[in-house]
Amino acid sequence: MSTLAPLVPNPLAPPPRPKNWFQRHWLLALIGGCLALMIVFAGFIAVLFTVVESSLKRSDAYTQALAQARSNPRVIEKFGQPLQPGWFISGNIQVSGPAGNADISIPISGPKAKGTIYVVAKKSAGKWHFDTLEVEAEGEQERFNLLPAPVPSS
Repeated sequence: MSTLAPLVPNPLAPPPRPKNWFQRHWLLALIGGCLALMIVFAGFIAVLFTVVESSLKRSDAYTQALAQARSNPRVIEKFGQPLQPGWFISGNIQVSGPAGNADISIPISGPKAKGTIYVVAKKSAGKWHFDTLEVEAEGEQERFNLLPAPVPSS
């Protein structure tokens, strides 16, 4: 009968190194890294959205259209006061010095209703001229024209 001798560690060999944290928890590190990348990406998108939204809200076409809606008696009657602009302005504004174009829709809400301001305007010689400035209440087809009636030329 033969017996095998037990393995005796080599006294000259260095002891095995223990695994570090990343070697022991590589899956957790991978998931954490992916989650961190997703958070950074979502933050980038949020910052980009905020910059675009705030630049639209600072434009003269936006502020003038909102001021016209807030001062219109029909809009006040339909929506109530205060009339607040919403998020997610859609459309575009292009300005190059004293000239430009705007085609935007501004969501609004008041105590009585919600709706949208529709704006089409051109900037010429540093001044905005509105081609379309209308307000539509949510769920209704009728729009309120906020532009003054044209004066007939004589």
